[in-house]
Amino acid sequence: MINTKSLIGSALAAATTLATTTAFAGPAAQPDFSFEKCYGVVKAGQNDCQTATHSCAGTSTADNQADAWIYVPAGTCGKLAGGAIEPKA
Repeated sequence: MINTKSLIGSALAAATTLATTTAFAGPAAQPDFSFEKCYGVVKAGQNDCQTATHSCAGTSTADNQADAWIYVPAGTCGKLAGGAIEPKA
């Protein structure tokens, strides 16, 4: 038989975790350094803001997604393989 206290504790833990993860949804904060947005070089789940197919930061599902971007120091994007300062078509 399931212990009622364990069941309630598990439910509260799950609700707290869900509330914590959704509280941070949205764009990433702009960095303190001179930056540019670099498209097409982001690992899955590491994008800094929404894309055409995802609503917030950290939600891209594929590596090097053409419309996903990340903040990089100014002048760096052109040096990265596959990097572009405009979204790729």
